[in-house]
Amino acid sequence: MSAVCREGCVSKMETEEKASAVSNSGGGGEGSGLDRLLPTVSTGLSPRKRTTSQCKSEPPLLRTSKRTIYTAGRPPWYNEHGAQSKEAFVIGLCGGSASGKTTVARKIIEALDVPWVVLLSMDSFYKVLSKDEQNLAADNNYNFDHPDAFDFDLLTHTLRKLKLGKSVKIPVYDFTTHGRQKEWKTVYGASVVIFEGIMSFADKELLQLLDMKIFVDTDSDIRLVRRLRRDITERGRDIGGVIKQYNKYVKPAFDQYIEPTMRLADIVVPRGGGNMVAIDLIVQHVHSQLEERELSVRAALASAHQAQPLPQTLSVLESTPQVRGMHTIIRNKETSRDEFIFYSKRLMRLLIERALSFLPSQSHTVQTPQGEDYEGRSFDGKRVTGVSILRAGETMEPALRAVCKDVRIGKILIQTNQDTGEPELHYLRLPREIGEDHVILMDCTVSTGAAAMMAVRVLLDHDVQEDKILLVSLLMAEMGVHSVAYAFPQVQIITTAVDKEVNDLFHIIPGIGNFGDRYFGTDAPPDWSDDEMDEPSY
Repeated sequence: MSAVCREGCVSKMETEEKASAVSNSGGGGEGSGLDRLLPTVSTGLSPRKRTTSQCKSEPPLLRTSKRTIYTAGRPPWYNEHGAQSKEAFVIGLCGGSASGKTTVARKIIEALDVPWVVLLSMDSFYKVLSKDEQNLAADNNYNFDHPDAFDFDLLTHTLRKLKLGKSVKIPVYDFTTHGRQKEWKTVYGASVVIFEGIMSFADKELLQLLDMKIFVDTDSDIRLVRRLRRDITERGRDIGGVIKQYNKYVKPAFDQYIEPTMRLADIVVPRGGGNMVAIDLIVQHVHSQLEERELSVRAALASAHQAQPLPQTLSVLESTPQVRGMHTIIRNKETSRDEFIFYSKRLMRLLIERALSFLPSQSHTVQTPQGEDYEGRSFDGKRVTGVSILRAGETMEPALRAVCKDVRIGKILIQTNQDTGEPELHYLRLPREIGEDHVILMDCTVSTGAAAMMAVRVLLDHDVQEDKILLVSLLMAEMGVHSVAYAFPQVQIITTAVDKEVNDLFHIIPGIGNFGDRYFGTDAPPDWSDDEMDEPSY
């Protein structure tokens, strides 16, 4: 490890000695300004954990002519109680302007070879400028390299939510107009967050969110050349204005605010993105941290909350002769696909109608054509949104659309990892501002509840209130009912039937078979489970 450090990076002790010399050479005003922003640095060194090299396999990628898509999923980030129990691993990248931070970040992402990595740039969090400040910026007389230029409150709030696995909105900054664009980007589901910026280490609260701190150390002449090329070609600046801004603001800010923070770094990377030795060292450490954070949810669900009475939040459709008869048809292995689809759709319509009765309503008086008042009811909420767990849950969308005019629909794809047996989030598309809605979460079968729990957790991470979620399913096992109800006691559960058992393969007994394969006419793999969602049909 020491040989690697000598060749590829600078140790923390060497960094602190270098930073100390820089800090002491400044004037009193500069030092006091820095002290207000930075925490005190302990000289005690904690022992580093030894990491092992990782065998690099072929990345799980689906390449098309227009984009590259990771096919690997995000494993559970919560425990069997539904509570957040695994935070994203946050890497902070600091360095001077045009030092190569983004290049180092992309090299780390490429070498990590894991999905669900978010690159968050500090450039997105410049403050909104007033009219006078915009005029100063247009004349290269506004200091974008001072801590006051950044919205640290918004930045800290955003990074904290990302670390907790929440959905966040990221502002998009326009360097040509020096303002934020109207549309913000939505980011969700990070296992690793790489946060880069010139002031990444310049705020106490921000530093507390970083699990690993990296400083990219690049020669000042190289940084100036890179900045000239970038600002002229990408941001429409003239060479005179760029040099003026560099000498007036960029270089003094680096000396006063940025270079002294090098002493806070766990690793200093000389030469930026070309230093693969340092990048490999970083990647090894991150891999070891991710391995320590792995969770096992399905196994815990199989042994928890059983032999208890069914929860009060469960509503089972009345087993009338018609409902019993339809179940007899769709459970029969000899039933043709046409009949299976027909009677499944009938049950879905009844199930959705039943679910709608749990939505809040208020008194509403209308006047009939005869001129008489009628005391009725109307929906007491902003919107109803349906979210289907692909692919089987997608079959319930027509029933919801048939009874809810103009309903918005979202989709979540969750599959079981065949090596670990754990559910994994592969894809989601949710309507905007879903946090204000009542959400009907649709899945056709629920056995252990692992996939349903993950879907509910996704909705909560997008600020949907727990008591506004209705989980609807044609068939559930008692285990799945208990798992969801225990983890999320305010979620209303509606189904047409509950079977008592789940076998060792997580199949509902007596069950219905693989609903998606019977509905779409595809063959189920030999190791399918009722909680496993197959690829979408489109």
